[in-house]
Parts: sequence; structure tokens; C-alpha cells
Amino acid sequence: MPRVVLVEDDPSVRDGVEMGLRRRGHEVLATATGEDGLAALDAFRPDLLLLDLMLPLMDGVEVCRRVRADSQLPIIMLTARGDDMDIVVGLEAGADDYVVKPARTEVIEARIRAVLRRIEAPAGVRPAVEHHGDLDIDRAGHTVLKSAEPVALAPSELKLLLFLSAAPGKVFSRQRLLEEVWDHSYHSDVRLVDACVRRLRIKIEDRSEDPRYIQTLRGFGYRFGPL
Repeated sequence: MPRVVLVEDDPSVRDGVEMGLRRRGHEVLATATGEDGLAALDAFRPDLLLLDLMLPLMDGVEVCRRVRADSQLPIIMLTARGDDMDIVVGLEAGADDYVVKPARTEVIEARIRAVLRRIEAPAGVRPAVEHHGDLDIDRAGHTVLKSAEPVALAPSELKLLLFLSAAPGKVFSRQRLLEEVWDHSYHSDVRLVDACVRRLRIKIEDRSEDPRYIQTLRGFGYRFGPL
């Protein structure tokens, strides 16, 4: 089962989530501060970080930024607020998904499994690398090169790129992308898609404000180019 570092300052929430995940077979290291959470990543080597958004001193957004500075560890943010800009900031900082508290353990575990599925390489024969302009995509190996240099992508960024690039020129609505990439229902939060697109463009486009690969069709959704 996946190893999880949990960072949550509310003792009742922390104990409840930790106990629930342990009952389902997860190894969990729970901490109460962002500083302790960062230290736990090196000591525990988790498969995923479950991170509260509102923390004392170093908040969850700053923790997320520090992790993303040198790691593509999957991150799910916990937040008590489901409709404000803090969620957008957290997603922009590099979180792969978020869960609004209070949430049942089975909901959290489902999100954990969904995020981790995005980084599982498929079995079978390794196909040739796909070439799209100066972007090289190894679909089976889950590696991406831009101008022959490796591009470090978080799980949601990688799966979004793999999904869109599998059908160049085809337009996908944000709701469809939520279902295919995030395993979310039709009525889930499309901010997940928009934030991921912005992060991905920064990494693979020459000019993110004039994208060549991840193109927007206003009112319809996104498609992969160049066409």
C-alpha cells in the first residue's frame, strides 16, 4: 500500500485521517507543521503527500512550492474551504488534487489512488518516442523531452499531456478532462484543469502566453498541437 506523509495541524482531523488510512493498510507518518512535514519527506520517503492548506507559520502553499522546487512527489491538498482563491493558489503551486474537509476516509483514499494511477507506466512493448516539434514524448516510459532536455512533470501534468497528445487536434472540454485525467465526476471543479494547463504550459511552451502545444478553444476546451 502507498506510504503517505500527512501534514495537518488540527489534532482531531489528523488523528482521524491517520487512523482511517492505517485501517486500510497505508503506512502513514503524521505531522502537525509544514516544517516537520518537509523533514518527514526525506526520512519516510512517501509515495504521496497529503497536505493541509491552512497551517501555522509555513502554510501548505509554501510547503507545496518547496516540494515542487526539486520533486514531482504527488500532492493532495486538504482544505476546509471549497470556493475561494486559496485553492487556486495551492493548485498553481503544484498540487495535483485537493479534498475539501471534512471528508470520509474512503473519499481521501479514492483520491490517493487516482493520483497514483497517473504515474503508473503501462505494461507491454515500449513504443517509439513520439515527436511533436521540439517535444519528444515517450508514452510508455512516461518521459518528456523538450529540445532534448528532460522535462519534470507532476503526475497530473504528465497525464494531461499524455491524454491530449494521444489525439492531436481533438478538442476536449474541461469536464471531459476532469473525468479522464482526474477521475472526477462531471460536476467537479474545473479549476483543477485550468491550473494544470497553466503549469504545463510554463514547462513545455516557448511562450506560455502564446501556446503551441496546449491550445485553448474559447468556449469549448483544450486541444494538443501543433496543427
